[in-house]
Amino acid sequence: MNSEITTENSEQMSKWVLAVLLLLTFFYFGWFFASSSTAEEIHETASHLAVDDHPAEKLDDHKDEIPHEADAEHHLEVPPPAIYSVIPFLLLLGAIALLPLSHKTEHWWEHNINRFKVAAGLGFLTLLYYAFLYDHPVADHFAHGHTEAGISASVTVLKNAILVEYIPFIALLFSLYVISGGIHLRGTLVGKPKLNATIIGIGGLLASFIGTTGAAMLLIRPLIRANQERRYVAHTIVFFIFVVCNTGGCLLPIGDPPLFLGYLRGVSFLWTLNLWPMWLTMNCVLVAVYFLFDQFRFLSEELNLEEIDAEQKEPISIDGSINFLWLIGVILCVAFLDPSRPLPGTEWAPPVFMREVLMGLLTALSLWTTTNQTRQLNSFNYDAIVEVAALFIGIFVCMQPPIQILDVYGSQLGFDEGWKFFWGTGLLSSCLDNAPTYVVFFETAKTVAKPGAETIAGVTSLHLVGISLGAVFMGAMTYIGNGPNFMVKAIAEKNNIRMPSFFGYMLYSCAVVLPACILISLIFLRG
Repeated sequence: MNSEITTENSEQMSKWVLAVLLLLTFFYFGWFFASSSTAEEIHETASHLAVDDHPAEKLDDHKDEIPHEADAEHHLEVPPPAIYSVIPFLLLLGAIALLPLSHKTEHWWEHNINRFKVAAGLGFLTLLYYAFLYDHPVADHFAHGHTEAGISASVTVLKNAILVEYIPFIALLFSLYVISGGIHLRGTLVGKPKLNATIIGIGGLLASFIGTTGAAMLLIRPLIRANQERRYVAHTIVFFIFVVCNTGGCLLPIGDPPLFLGYLRGVSFLWTLNLWPMWLTMNCVLVAVYFLFDQFRFLSEELNLEEIDAEQKEPISIDGSINFLWLIGVILCVAFLDPSRPLPGTEWAPPVFMREVLMGLLTALSLWTTTNQTRQLNSFNYDAIVEVAALFIGIFVCMQPPIQILDVYGSQLGFDEGWKFFWGTGLLSSCLDNAPTYVVFFETAKTVAKPGAETIAGVTSLHLVGISLGAVFMGAMTYIGNGPNFMVKAIAEKNNIRMPSFFGYMLYSCAVVLPACILISLIFLRG
């Protein structure tokens, strides 16, 4: 896979990104203070009218000046979209899964503009369906109401996909990707089994707090450098993908994209910490299996890695450590700046998009405070995040019909236990991207919530556990299960590491990840 945005021109692009982020921040807070002033004037007008001689009459004259919330509890029963409306969604997921595997299309698919054409084109077909074939109102999740059928319904679907889901999603991934790209681990590392297992284990822990993408980009290059004298390296990269790119990321919503989509749908920020027993069990099993396997490989190589001149050894150090401060800031933004919830201990709820704007400001601070040399040492570029942005703009639009359909028919699919949701979500996440898969099963679970059982955002707690673990853990089953999987594979191959084929990788995952998932299912999801 050739990077379109190379390290050489990423410096120039970083300057443009910095400028755009600062401009967005300036205009957002300008709008925020202007609208706050307007709101205060309206409040003062209402106060004066309330003590006037004829308050009811005067208030009626000014009712259009006083903002009010739509009735969010009002629920309008409408028929679901036709089954064929999910075809663009299926075609897009099929393109993501199959086009990189064919020699005739793999090079064409490498270009992000072509990914965007496919995603945007199929998203446009979905919008055409809502505009001309779906003769019913559509719920407006941004304004908490309903719009009429026709063009306005199509616009509302686009607004739901972009404003409610896409912008928060891509803002989080972009900030984690750029900030972690400014942290460089330098020093002499010797790729013995203990060190390799330690790096993978640390990555599994970091993945929940700086994202699977952030942790993978931070540690993959030091791991490759540590093993440059080893004969067998591919298995180390495969286990790195298992743990750092997937199973390590289930403790916080910022860890893995599916969990963040759950957070946007009402799952509390700290709820995922309840998954720590499953997280610990899965990652301990994988790291232990890796250590034993790598020990066997290491002994068979008969290398003497101790023969490194002491004068050539470089002590371990970190460049760009200021970026850890910006990462903590991103975590705090996600945890506390939810526009649907007031800040703890207050009645003030953050305005819409304040969370995303502040994460953008932290990203700008990262670009400003990190030297270009540090990012160049990481071979940092924007190609991977542009790929995600290009694809998900279509995914979020195309998945609107299946979500509506599942809202009506989900209870008839037979998923009524945590382990069923685990395997249903997991198996589909193995073949397709795990983020939209999570959404589909999340909406399904809302229709079969057990009466009297503990619910989280309308989903029975054990069902949500199964969905979350299935999406995160079994995204490791294939290269296409989670975004960072392919990114790590590409970086390894650029460093002359011959990685397993698509099905060769699955031999590893079926031998290691699948039995570990069976263990998780039997221990934690049979209740």
